Amino acid sequence: MKKTFITVVSMLLVLVLLAACGNSNTQSSSGSEAQGNNSGEKVYKVAYIARAQSDSFAAWLANAVKEEAKKYPNIKLEVFDGQASDDKENSMIENAITNKFDLVIVQPNNGEAQRPYVEKVINAGIFAITTNARISGIEGASTVDADPYEQAGVNARAALDQIPQNAKVVVLNGPSGNFHADKRRESWQKEFFDKRPDVQIVGEQIANWNKDEAMKYMEDWVQANDKIDAVVSMNDNMAAGALEAVKDNAKYSGMLAYGVDGTAEAFQLIKEGKMTSTCLQNAFELAEKLLDTSNKLLTGVEKQIDTDIGNPLITKDNVDEYIELLEKAEALK
Repeated sequence: MKKTFITVVSMLLVLVLLAACGNSNTQSSSGSEAQGNNSGEKVYKVAYIARAQSDSFAAWLANAVKEEAKKYPNIKLEVFDGQASDDKENSMIENAITNKFDLVIVQPNNGEAQRPYVEKVINAGIFAITTNARISGIEGASTVDADPYEQAGVNARAALDQIPQNAKVVVLNGPSGNFHADKRRESWQKEFFDKRPDVQIVGEQIANWNKDEAMKYMEDWVQANDKIDAVVSMNDNMAAGALEAVKDNAKYSGMLAYGVDGTAEAFQLIKEGKMTSTCLQNAFELAEKLLDTSNKLLTGVEKQIDTDIGNPLITKDNVDEYIELLEKAEALK
């Protein structure tokens, strides 16, 4: 009887242990589903390497990409900050290769400096997308961008009738070798300066998209010149810096200022009559195209995609419409 009792107890213990193992496996499976794998489809690792979170547009784009990625349960996105350093950004690209990401999105700090590293991504059999600004001519890499020539062009053509005769202007450029910086400057030259030989450039510097650098250059130009009629800037951040340098100087209350990006700060400056116009580089539209492109590449729908967004001109006449757009997206606080 004693042996029978021990045998029964042993069998019961085995059954309890088997039941426990079954429950453990069920919990593990449901936990996996909670991580965005409800349909059982593969989850792809995507690295987004931002140029610099200190750059207001780059920060807007990175945040927009993070929000858009939430719509794709088959994509796990990680965002990295290149901190406006070629060395850091290139190192991050190499780390993404080492960590076997399925796709790498690169917002270059300097396109030519990042080119060989994006080529390494392709050579490693990993999908690559370059954005804002694209790096052209990398076989196998996709691009999602805007047309920088036209972004500047919509401003430059409007400025033909806005900037007064014999005006003195200053020019703020993005990094040398950057696709957007170079094309926007080329556009201003062809669409405005070549057509308005009466206009004199009294100061021109590379301010690297940076507001503080632009402010310092503007302070120097104000000291060196009796007047400045307009600021021609290749992005909103630098235009805002130039305006900050003269904000308390009544002499510059009528100064014109042009930018590109369509940041919240630029919209507010346009609304207040301090900035003349900008071209919206819609980070939300870029983010939508970036994630759609990523999904199509990863799931085999397409092998390579090259696409651009639109280039609307924002002035005091229509800025409220675009401020409302940003408010709806909770970009303005």
